[in-house]
Amino acid sequence: MTQTRALTRLDQTQLDIAVRRHEMFRNARIGGARANLSFCDLSGLDLSGRDLAHADFVGACLRGANLSGAKLDCAALFATDLRQANLEQASLIKADLRGACLRGAILIGANLFAADLRDGSLAEKDRSGHLRVVQIEAMPAEASGADLSGANLTNARLSGAMAIHTDFTDAVMRGCKLVRATMRGANFTGSNMEGADLSGADLRGACLRGAVLTGATMTMTELADADVEGALTDKPVGRVVAELGRSLDELLADHIAWVGSGGAQGTALDLSGFDLRHAPSLAHACLTMLRAVGATLYGLDLTGVQLQAAVLEDADLRGAILTEGDLRGVNLKRAKLNNTDLRNTDLRPLVFDEHRSRPADLSGARLRYADLSGSSLRGANLSGADLSFANLIGCDLFKTDFSAAKLFGAKLERRALAQGAVLDGVAGLKL
Repeated sequence: MTQTRALTRLDQTQLDIAVRRHEMFRNARIGGARANLSFCDLSGLDLSGRDLAHADFVGACLRGANLSGAKLDCAALFATDLRQANLEQASLIKADLRGACLRGAILIGANLFAADLRDGSLAEKDRSGHLRVVQIEAMPAEASGADLSGANLTNARLSGAMAIHTDFTDAVMRGCKLVRATMRGANFTGSNMEGADLSGADLRGACLRGAVLTGATMTMTELADADVEGALTDKPVGRVVAELGRSLDELLADHIAWVGSGGAQGTALDLSGFDLRHAPSLAHACLTMLRAVGATLYGLDLTGVQLQAAVLEDADLRGAILTEGDLRGVNLKRAKLNNTDLRNTDLRPLVFDEHRSRPADLSGARLRYADLSGSSLRGANLSGADLSFANLIGCDLFKTDFSAAKLFGAKLERRALAQGAVLDGVAGLKL
């Protein structure tokens, strides 16, 4: 038996009361109560920045609601109508979104770690004890047309989901379950789908340019007319470490001798065009003046690395860890640095003497969602770079060149920019 259930309309005042009591409940304060907003009509209302973790929204209508920055971890959003809702930067860790409709929703930068977005049907017992399916108007389980660019979908479950023409640009989808998902025409440009299960998924006409598909299961995946140019798979990109002829440790020792002797001893290391994904750890390594043009260093641990005056033009360093690294005078022109951890790195000019220095060059580099917090970008060249949604909090930006750079959604401090940063032609800057 199927029956449509009517929704209870709440106004903003009624909703605010329920949310305040829920926040008191979350803080173990007297008078608090878990928010039960099941089958409520909350369309168009404002829940931005509120703590609604573990709240019950089963079957509710949140169409066009503002949930930006809201905390919805472990919330019950089963069969919820979230069409055109604003969930930008919202936290939905382990949220139950089975059967929810996210058509046209904005989830830019949202955290959906281990969220459940599979299909589902809602049933309840009638007075006679029999189960009946409860239908909610226009509530198919889908995310078609939604904007999930930059969202964290690590370990999320989307098996059987429908996400036609959905934008997953630069989304982190490691270990995501997409078995038999319908994603025709979806945009996965630059997304990280490492270890994802795409068995039986329909990706016809999808854009997978530059996507990371290493370790992905693609048994019977439909890829007709899909664009996979530049996608990173388990196949080597260029030359492999075995082709070096000697162990990387030996070559590094020779390189260190060459650097230390000013070229009198040892040999300079050139890793241009090599795929180093399976190389030994390079954390804290001395790679000063290394040449690695177009090399693939995706996901490598380079914590504390010394890369002074290194040449890494067009290199792929997406997802790499460069925390506390010394990158003075580095050449990273047009390098791929999306989602790279560059916290507390030194990107100042490399000073040779009182008359000569070499600035760090990141012109044209892609640094979308990169974390540069606490780093020194003093005098660095970031002209034409894409820093959309990057974290630049606490950075030294004295005379940093951002001319023609993209800073859509980037986290910046006004006082840091007041230090003489060059902002000619910058796009998307909001303070």
